Amino acid sequence: MSKIIPINEEYFFDGNVIISQTDLKGVITYANKLFCSVSGYKAQELIGQPHNILRHPDMPRAVFAKMWETIQGGQAWNGLVKNLRKDGLYYWVETEILPIKNDDNEITGYIAARKAASRKNIQETEDTYKKMLESE
Repeated sequence: MSKIIPINEEYFFDGNVIISQTDLKGVITYANKLFCSVSGYKAQELIGQPHNILRHPDMPRAVFAKMWETIQGGQAWNGLVKNLRKDGLYYWVETEILPIKNDDNEITGYIAARKAASRKNIQETEDTYKKMLESE
């Protein structure tokens, strides 16, 4: 896929929850209709792609390093994420990622639920992320 050029314009959505599932490496195995709609991709464009296809350049690498450490350790991760749509617009989501486990308690993949982030949380988080990016 070609590289998406970010546009400094926010895409707003409300209502339901964006759901996606990935395998152990973060490759998308499921995307609900709202996820497709908000991201600007068709389901067949997302399935089989790494979830970081949505990564916005304003997101510090350290946030994702902590996320992976948490979910690979079997714990839920919560955080604010700025994602990049197919058209270059961005959107903010409050994200919760949970490990999916089999009967033997082994992690087999991950499921993420996202909703539109509040303005207050975005403002608080944006400054933190800018500082983190400057130190990378």
